[in-house]
Amino acid sequence: MIAIIDYGVGNLFSLKSSFSFINEEAVVTGDPQVIEQCDRIILPGVGAFGDAAEKLRNTGLDKTVKEQAAKGKPILGICLGMQLLFEKSYEYGEHEGLGLIKGAVKPIADVIPKDYKIPHIGWNALIFPKDREKSRLYKYTNEGECVYFVHSFYAADCRESVTADAEYGALLTASVENKNVYGTQFHPEKSGKVGLGILKAFCEI
Repeated sequence: MIAIIDYGVGNLFSLKSSFSFINEEAVVTGDPQVIEQCDRIILPGVGAFGDAAEKLRNTGLDKTVKEQAAKGKPILGICLGMQLLFEKSYEYGEHEGLGLIKGAVKPIADVIPKDYKIPHIGWNALIFPKDREKSRLYKYTNEGECVYFVHSFYAADCRESVTADAEYGALLTASVENKNVYGTQFHPEKSGKVGLGILKAFCEI
């Protein structure tokens, strides 16, 4: 069973539908006891980092995620959910994250050409780092296959954790992992067959 954490932020039911499509049972829940009983955790998120981090803390689910990560349970953060895994974000101020992955979330405006549109919206090819093994998250995915992004901020100062990049005028972090903690800046649930393959691989970790 997969727990899709409900803390008031995220496209929860399209995620649940994606898991149903690959015959994996998932539950949308904000109950720490239910989350603890599940085999895997999805941390979704859309919107602003500061608001999402505050909602996560106010529900006490930040502690639940950290505790489950410490126990070795596979956790996948998606889009803003991935960004929340980091130490901090500089989105409209400075905000503390969960600290499960080293690095910080910064504006893509700082690194992409001035004539590129923000937010970065659309399909981009995955580029795998040449200096490390392919992530288990990409068991069914080939380099160059495209996934769907919607974001204005990106994960920086985290090269040791990067498992894929995407090119949008500059190399931007597409996915990360630290032991049992995984994150995708893109939306697997909006990425068609490729995205379903990534969710399937996560279910097999």
